[in-house]
Amino acid sequence: MSYFKTALLLAALTALFMGAGFLLAGQAGMLIALVIAAGMNLFAWWNSGATVLRYYKAREVPANHSLHRIVAELVARDGMPMPRVYLIDNPQPNAFATGRGPNNASVAATTGLLQLMNEREVAGVMAHELAHVKHRDTLIMTVTATVAGAISMLANFALFFGGGRNNQMGIIGVLAMMILAPLAAMLVQMAISRTREYEADRGGAEICGNPVWLADALEKLEVGSRRIDNHAAENNPATAHMFIINPLHTQKHDKLFSTHPNTANRVARLREMSGNTTASTVVTPAASHGPWSPGARSRPRPRSGRGSVPGAGSRRPGSR
Repeated sequence: MSYFKTALLLAALTALFMGAGFLLAGQAGMLIALVIAAGMNLFAWWNSGATVLRYYKAREVPANHSLHRIVAELVARDGMPMPRVYLIDNPQPNAFATGRGPNNASVAATTGLLQLMNEREVAGVMAHELAHVKHRDTLIMTVTATVAGAISMLANFALFFGGGRNNQMGIIGVLAMMILAPLAAMLVQMAISRTREYEADRGGAEICGNPVWLADALEKLEVGSRRIDNHAAENNPATAHMFIINPLHTQKHDKLFSTHPNTANRVARLREMSGNTTASTVVTPAASHGPWSPGARSRPRPRSGRGSVPGAGSRRPGSR
């Protein structure tokens, strides 16, 4: 159902774009806008992954790094191609995936995420990102972001070329399009992003084998992202939809324009998947099982209090 919803939203975004071009300059405007959007999509499809990684100054980690090892175990468990693994020097806990598809994908996590999470929670987060790769969400989000940007560009053109004889709207219509078209495009883009996040949560839970690992990680991510700024993301909010949790503080009270679904709803769905619908238990590694592995079992234990940390005492990525 989520794939059908995504297809409908993409169709709505495309129709909105073509309609804006037609209203601005008739059939010629619609065709020109389509050609421009196709060119932008081709460029974004080919270069978006490397561009985003460069922007966040991500560095590729070697095969002996704990993050690389966790991702390698997850892809081996699911039979996926091995993506390139990157680390971003940023104190805010977060992660994202990028690339055109499973055969040329990259996954990245921040240093803040590795410092905050135990290995099973890191596995849950990276499984979520691998689900995005598996579902080709990175390509979908690149296309939606590019088309939404093209609609905004058309709206700006309307200010200068809205008086042409092919204009179907008149000056009032031009002004309305300048305001409403980018707003509608943004809403559709946000709806697609939210849909794909829920689907990636479900897929990530299947890849790592335990929905509670991702649920616990999301709870930590929600708190950590609110407390710690991500200045790079604030300076480039167009990349916010790529992250597992919204990295922006400027929109944290604006639910309508959030790029991500409510974290509590995501956690509730994951705990439902695990058969654990209460927040009174967390999953931590049993001492007898040693380092994390996808096949290792875990046991629930009650929270010891408000200040307790899920997974306290378990090995963190990068620890010796």
